[in-house]
Amino acid sequence: ASEIQMRLQPACPPPINGYSICAYSIPSREIGGDYYDYIERRREGRVALALGDVSGKGIGAALLMSSLHAAVRAQIQTSHPIREMMAHLNDYIAENSPENKFLTLFYSELDSLTGDLYYANAGHNPPILCRATGPVERLDATGLPIGILADSTYTEGCTRLWPGDVLVVYSDGITESVNLADEEFGEERLISVVKKNLGNSSSKIRDRIDEALSRFVGTAAPVDDMTLLILKRVS
Repeated sequence: ASEIQMRLQPACPPPINGYSICAYSIPSREIGGDYYDYIERRREGRVALALGDVSGKGIGAALLMSSLHAAVRAQIQTSHPIREMMAHLNDYIAENSPENKFLTLFYSELDSLTGDLYYANAGHNPPILCRATGPVERLDATGLPIGILADSTYTEGCTRLWPGDVLVVYSDGITESVNLADEEFGEERLISVVKKNLGNSSSKIRDRIDEALSRFVGTAAPVDDMTLLILKRVS
């Protein structure tokens, strides 16, 4: 199951002129319930970036993650706008999973020519957008988690990445990692690491976050799956 799940993860991000992308996912057990993907949506000339977190752990969460992976890839082949894609995903998961199972999902599409990022956030941790000029923005929820309520509706947000800006999308296993004193890593520590490394590539920012997490957690056992996706506009 672990081997199959690893093969569902993208081998490498698509090359995008002027942008740097990287991601990783570390399950807390042999298999996990976190999901991430990047896919070229050729009809619209955009690149889709997605990260989700299934409730629970183990086999059940992994199966639902696999269903989400397939459903997102199927929806991307359509010409539906993002809000309709999210509604279709929600209905599919709601109809085909137990009542106590749901997931959070951040789905976005990047127009690399303009830097515009169109997105919908189904109850996921707000991704953080660290501006090269200093401010930090959060891309808040635009609808309920996927699978909680059939016929849910979602709105679409839009922001623009300027050269030097860094977007960090993460699962709560990152910020809720605890050390031996039972303290959480938290969003502010994550933001601090990103801001200190804005001049680096996305992969180096990922490495610095990983190092900071390892130092903070020490020998404490992981409490949840940890998934991270970083997008930087280079030029």
